Amino acid sequence: MAREHLLRRLVAVFAADVAGYSRLTGADEEGTHVRLREHLQGVFVPNIAAHRGTIVKNTGDGVLAEFDSVVDAVRCALDVQRGMAVRNAAVPPNQRIEFRIGINVGDIIKDAGDIFGDVVNVAVRLEAVAEPGGICLSDDAHRHVRDKLDISCDDGGEHRLKNIARPVRVFRIRDGGIAVRQRPALALPDKPSIAVLPFQNLSTDPEQEYFADGIVEDITMALSRFRWLFVIARNSSFTYRGRAVDVKQVGRELGVRYVMEGSIRKADARVRISSHLVDANTGAHLWADHFDGTLEDMFDLQDRVTVSVVGAIAPKLQHAEIKRALRKPIENLDAYDRYLRGLACIHRWTRDGDDEGLEHFRAAIELEPGLAAAYGLAAWCYVRRKAHGWMTDATREGNEATRLARTAVLIGRDDPVAMCLGGYALAFIDHEFDDAAAFMDQGLAINPNYASAWMLSAWLRVWRGEPDLAIDHAARARRLSPLDPSMFGVYAAAACAHLLARRYDEASSLADQATRDLPSFLLGICISAASKALGGRLDEAQRAISPAFESDPDLRLSSLKRLVPFRRPEDFAMFANGLSRAGLPD
Repeated sequence: MAREHLLRRLVAVFAADVAGYSRLTGADEEGTHVRLREHLQGVFVPNIAAHRGTIVKNTGDGVLAEFDSVVDAVRCALDVQRGMAVRNAAVPPNQRIEFRIGINVGDIIKDAGDIFGDVVNVAVRLEAVAEPGGICLSDDAHRHVRDKLDISCDDGGEHRLKNIARPVRVFRIRDGGIAVRQRPALALPDKPSIAVLPFQNLSTDPEQEYFADGIVEDITMALSRFRWLFVIARNSSFTYRGRAVDVKQVGRELGVRYVMEGSIRKADARVRISSHLVDANTGAHLWADHFDGTLEDMFDLQDRVTVSVVGAIAPKLQHAEIKRALRKPIENLDAYDRYLRGLACIHRWTRDGDDEGLEHFRAAIELEPGLAAAYGLAAWCYVRRKAHGWMTDATREGNEATRLARTAVLIGRDDPVAMCLGGYALAFIDHEFDDAAAFMDQGLAINPNYASAWMLSAWLRVWRGEPDLAIDHAARARRLSPLDPSMFGVYAAAACAHLLARRYDEASSLADQATRDLPSFLLGICISAASKALGGRLDEAQRAISPAFESDPDLRLSSLKRLVPFRRPEDFAMFANGLSRAGLPD
């Protein structure tokens, strides 16, 4: 059968929505709707027309538009944000309707009056990472305007946007006429705090990026094992990849006292790790050094870096105590290479990345059968398969996941990755909730700075029917990784916990934050719809459930247990009741 010919065009895509829309409607639903309509008609419609753009559709709390020129799209965005700054000048901050705008350029498919393609998806994701009142451009869009408009942009570095295969470099427009609401500075913890930023890969082979990232991740995990340190998670630190950073700004945004930067050069069998430690409050350099060795010396090199950093932060700490806290996870260097490649793959958050990561972890296990973390991470790949509906043989894959998870917790008693990921897999796939909690608690006792594990622990407490504990663990995950690209998972866990506690408005607001960060997040969509329905907002619930059928056209009440392994029947019954009211069929 001949393929249908679809119209394709090169355009600039302009995506805008309201920051904190759920919070605003929760406080004043009708008033917010009226004010939003006034802003769209009074600011967006005339400016888009004046700059020769076309509104493709309204998106509930925003607009999707296309322009033939990136210059026109950016000029329009500036005029819109300047106009909104004037309109908001006399409005109390907590009542302001503030828009975020993302602009991208590329080839789109036009069909039935709508536009489709990666260029659209990237524009929407850029809007989601913009500050309230701000404008974010993709690298491609910035290239079109940098010599044509008198604007200043901050290079936000590369971001791994959800469901986008390649990293996207983000530029944030600075303009005195627009009112960008900056992130508030986070309070410093009550113990020494540090963020380890991505190290530069100085090797001639760009594919060695995975190696540099893996070394940084290992150093971060080694530092995390000191209970008296507060260590920011890798997912938040890596949002600064590829950016010329101001360490004082990093300190404010992550809420840390110290920032570590560095570089790695790998040539044949030789490795050099260079790093320095900076006081984020003053900008003073506290320590700098480089460490040379061979690949066979890799774990010793990592230990030397960690010892030096800890020694700079706490000079009175005994060297022997530092050494006792360190652990060499892998002796076989080929296994270590496959392990690092697997980590790089799963951080892509795609089905292909999950498949490739699983193969790397299997290879690492074959080369190093005692590598507990690889068993835990392989089990975690199966957890993601089940959650996303990627399994092709649920019984066989579930049994393999259980085998891997049990091996992880059996041989990895001192490995937080093995204990936490293995434990969670046993709960999610095999419903061994009590053993899972014990294993996860043991992993978090080893490494209390393990942000991803706190998030998974929050979900585990949801499945066990412990909502207040789940909310506490979600809050810990959020503080340890405040800029985490996976924050949608933290919001959704807290939302589900509030739902179990019958706090429907809080659940709805948090679930909406989760789906704003990842619109295709099926569980987040379902929590949002159920909480709105159980809270008596049936029209909103029915609208909220609609995107679920785009993510999973076969979704039914009967298939929910794949998503929500509640231990208590009454929790599942309440969740299913809410979704039934929202319109999910049997």
